[in-house]
Amino acid sequence: MRTLLLPLICISLLAVDVGYDRALELYNRTEYQASLQLLLPLREADPANLVLIGQNYFMMGDAKQSTEFFQKAVALDPNNSVYYHWLGRAFGRWAETGSMFTAMSHASKARQNFEKAIELDPHNSEAVNDLFEFYVEAPSFIGGGIDKAVRLADQIARLDAAEGQYAQARIEEKKKEYRRAEKHFRRAMELAPHQVGRVIDLAKFLAKRGRFEESDKAFLAAERIAPNAPKLMYARAAAYIQAKRNIEAAKSLLEKYLAAQLTPEDPPRSEARKLL
Repeated sequence: MRTLLLPLICISLLAVDVGYDRALELYNRTEYQASLQLLLPLREADPANLVLIGQNYFMMGDAKQSTEFFQKAVALDPNNSVYYHWLGRAFGRWAETGSMFTAMSHASKARQNFEKAIELDPHNSEAVNDLFEFYVEAPSFIGGGIDKAVRLADQIARLDAAEGQYAQARIEEKKKEYRRAEKHFRRAMELAPHQVGRVIDLAKFLAKRGRFEESDKAFLAAERIAPNAPKLMYARAAAYIQAKRNIEAAKSLLEKYLAAQLTPEDPPRSEARKLL
């Protein structure tokens, strides 16, 4: 009996690994529903499966379901910074999209999980950046505040000089110190000249200030760095729509975006469809 049982166990474990790997591949191609179909039968296997299920639900806009799976993963592996970070993201999304009666509680839980992620791993730059954005945007009665953002900006600068300049720009922008903000946006771009996101940040800032000619030049500079980058198409279209200008160009960009090969790092197609 044992000689028959051991090969069956090995085959079963191999199937789990293959299923997870294929599900991860589908997730990275933004085929979230297909990824879920492979993962759901494996949901009790280990925390990694639970987290990937949660990520799929998160990307599909189901904050409640994603929160439940991230909570299960954290319970099984309470020392994993990445898992707490995703749980914080899920609570943050739930706060944005859920009931006004629960928004404050969920926002506070988002902050608590971001802080826990950084406590476990101070070098988790994505968690640091998300907590920074929370501090900048959230009111003080749920744990936000510019004073906290200023302190965290120093930590960000130690991890990444260009990101530190971006953080300073966001603080100055929030304080309506627009000249100082622009200076930091431009310095971030100088420190990371090959990162298209830095040029997009400046272009978006200039568009919000009504400096459309300069913004358009910055978007063109970004296009030279990364031609046909999906996030550039989306950012440019969103800037046009926000300013109520170049609407036909925005429509064309969004249609091109929806047809592009996206990754989980790009805005979800659902957001592009809303803009369209």
